[in-house]
Amino acid sequence: MNHEQNRLQEVHQGKADWYKYGPYLSERQWGTVREDYSPDGNLWSYTTHDMARSKTYRWGEEGIGGLCDNQQLLCFSVALWNGLDPILKERLFGLSGPEGNHGEDVKECYYYLDNTPTHSYMKMLYKYPQQAFPYQKLVEENRRRGKHEPEFELIDTGIYDDNRYFDVFIEYAKADADDILIQITACNRGPDDATLHVLPQLWFRNTWAWGYNDTRPRLSVGPQRTIHASHKTLGNKCLFCDQEPDLLFCNNETNTQRLYGSLSGEQYVKDGINNYLIHGDHEAINPGMQGTKAAAHYVLTIPAGQEQTVRLRLADPTLKKPFASFNPMLKTRRQEADAFYQTLQGNTADDDVRRVQRQALAGMLWNKQFYYYDVARWLDGDPAYPAPSASRKTGRNSDWVHFHTASILSMPDNWEFPWFAAWDLAFHCITLTLLDPAFAKQQLTLLTDTYFMGSEGQLPAYENNFSGTNPPVHAWAAYRMYQMDQQRNEGRGDTAFLATIFHKLLINFTWWVNRKDRNDRNIFQGGFLGMDNLGVFDRNAPLPTGGYIEQADGTAWMAMYALNMMRIALELNQKNPVYEDLAVTFFEHFLSIAGAMTNLGNEGVDLWDDEDGFYYNVLRTPDKALTTLKVRSMIGLIPLFAIEVLDDTLLKQSPKFTERIDWLLTYRPQLAKLVPSWQTKGQQKRHLLALLDKDRLKKILTRMLDETEFLSDYGIRALSRCYLEHPYEFLVDGKSFGVHYTAGASDSNLFGGNSNWRGPIWFPMNFLIVESLQRFYLYYGDDLQIEYPTGSDKMLTLGAIVDALTQRLDHIFLRDTKGHRAVFGDNPKLQTDPHFKDYIWFHEYFDGDTGYGLGASHQTGWTGLIAKLMKR
Repeated sequence: MNHEQNRLQEVHQGKADWYKYGPYLSERQWGTVREDYSPDGNLWSYTTHDMARSKTYRWGEEGIGGLCDNQQLLCFSVALWNGLDPILKERLFGLSGPEGNHGEDVKECYYYLDNTPTHSYMKMLYKYPQQAFPYQKLVEENRRRGKHEPEFELIDTGIYDDNRYFDVFIEYAKADADDILIQITACNRGPDDATLHVLPQLWFRNTWAWGYNDTRPRLSVGPQRTIHASHKTLGNKCLFCDQEPDLLFCNNETNTQRLYGSLSGEQYVKDGINNYLIHGDHEAINPGMQGTKAAAHYVLTIPAGQEQTVRLRLADPTLKKPFASFNPMLKTRRQEADAFYQTLQGNTADDDVRRVQRQALAGMLWNKQFYYYDVARWLDGDPAYPAPSASRKTGRNSDWVHFHTASILSMPDNWEFPWFAAWDLAFHCITLTLLDPAFAKQQLTLLTDTYFMGSEGQLPAYENNFSGTNPPVHAWAAYRMYQMDQQRNEGRGDTAFLATIFHKLLINFTWWVNRKDRNDRNIFQGGFLGMDNLGVFDRNAPLPTGGYIEQADGTAWMAMYALNMMRIALELNQKNPVYEDLAVTFFEHFLSIAGAMTNLGNEGVDLWDDEDGFYYNVLRTPDKALTTLKVRSMIGLIPLFAIEVLDDTLLKQSPKFTERIDWLLTYRPQLAKLVPSWQTKGQQKRHLLALLDKDRLKKILTRMLDETEFLSDYGIRALSRCYLEHPYEFLVDGKSFGVHYTAGASDSNLFGGNSNWRGPIWFPMNFLIVESLQRFYLYYGDDLQIEYPTGSDKMLTLGAIVDALTQRLDHIFLRDTKGHRAVFGDNPKLQTDPHFKDYIWFHEYFDGDTGYGLGASHQTGWTGLIAKLMKR
């Protein structure tokens, strides 16, 4: 067991709280639902990037490369100034949703390079231009561009072309759980000497201004240029600053004069350090050197091509000689991080694979954030402030008054999605299980907690709309995590975790059955189900035809859910026979759903089209007419995910379950037709339960593995490429509704226009495809071969196809024979510059033709699954 594994063990045994401090500070708090108190719910305009430096936040904090405690009481981050910018660089800049031509978009270059599960060592890189940051140019050019044009990024401005920028590396190393070493290394990449102001900032989240508790913590100057922090909960801490910099103090209070034209009576407000440094306003900082926000001011003149270092230590005030052991300790923690990843990555010889995987895992850990949201209090407002508009009581999330959390959660992305999302989190937990199984299990369980899940069983979807409907993947994730953990522990599975989440998901499954099966026919209508703009119509809005859509994807997700719950019940049955009847119940749910997909309510309409070899949605209009919407998309591939493979050993341990299946398939021959493979044992006497029999599997894979349709050089597209030249069209009263292939960013405003499912490659869906094919291979083995790619005359087993698909996904990130990475597109600096080419972004999704990264640039959340795919 290596040192990091020992620390994890200490955490989970309650011996040391190594989790107490971590990268839990968001990269963006402005423009979130929590900070929006507008009457119309216009979150992007209520608090803007320009307001952020002056406005005190209610629910959280933000900063560059930040760190805080697990209740975000004391915060640390790095601020910078190049002497030319009009504002202090305290937070990352990006466009709001209405400003970007493809929605919200961070406009910075930064990278998460390393992190360990206990955050004993962390490292990130921020690339700070030496010229004035082009704020206005980024806004204006993106405003000028339309949906059919690419986003205008910071690197496109040319600001990095002559290397006039600083690489600012931020490193943290824990001497112990409450003792944190901080090193900031600024490298001048430019041709001339350059000056950089480095301002490490320490502050308290404002917990005193809202009318509940007016007790204020305090920052003050100490001996030898230290910043002392005193808090009634945290106790006393000290930020030791090497080289005795100037110390600047103000308060984490809103500058009401600047924002609203009125004085609040508060002195030395939140933007005081900014105003002192940028505008020379000496009255903006407290000459008494105390407050609730402080910075150590270092002025570094760095020769061309050289670097300088700033060292700090956040520790107990009684610590003597804080920098005597600093360098050896930092080196030790780096080595321990290397040892941890050496154990995790094993004998992977390829340095590029190791690099990509390690950065993906680092991003997963940097995306752990403190998330505080009390919906009832948010709706009511705070005693010290005017009550919110009455419209708020019936607006966003008003049905979720029970929701309350102040927890560390895995976020999709620190800037563009600095909040949890239910189905994203399920995928996050798969990757997090590689790093820290206990934390991953805690995360998945948290969403089923009574503070999160509705009393009727609905899981909160995401901050903008808790009532939205995400695909029900939690049972799949729970069992997959259980398997991974079981393998790690030499066959010992955490049945306590599995039972806990199973009981919670029983309620959620019931909610789906009661709320999303409109006519009690086992056909489900879950709304957009995360597929955003993939379909003909906006499925979250009333249809222009009237009526509703019988969803192949919603129904297939539920078939998958039923099999997942069945499998969990069978696993738990091995220790407690009470679960066997539940396994039978979920098997029967699966049969009912499979039967309904074959014959919609006994109306002779099938979601499966045998001629096309594909599943389609069906439109049901008020006149009871049924129209098949023949769009070949990811919607029709989701039935692949409803598969379970059981072996004889497990069935022998579940005699009632086996007896019930045999009885149903003997005396209900119409049901036996739905699972024809059950009676035919596959490899190693395995049994197959799936929506797809062998014939349908072959047909749907013929479509999916066709390079003119779904198969890209970089994975499986979300929409067939056949709609590039021949878009699908559906007419309603002379108005055309259609679906066309768009390889890259969205060209429509559906769902904000900041993501696109009409052609690009999405990692969560590709991951599920890979895992489903692996399970089909467990049953069919080498006996079943499929042409790959379609039309190539090359026949491969499903196992070989899994390897081939995984390699295509890998090649989004890995260097090709020319040394280029598809994720970087045709940008020569990203592809060839030694200070760019090995730093990886893990985007939200990827161009279906080129593999170029699109959407949120740091959504390591579910794109972090590449780390699991590379672990083979």
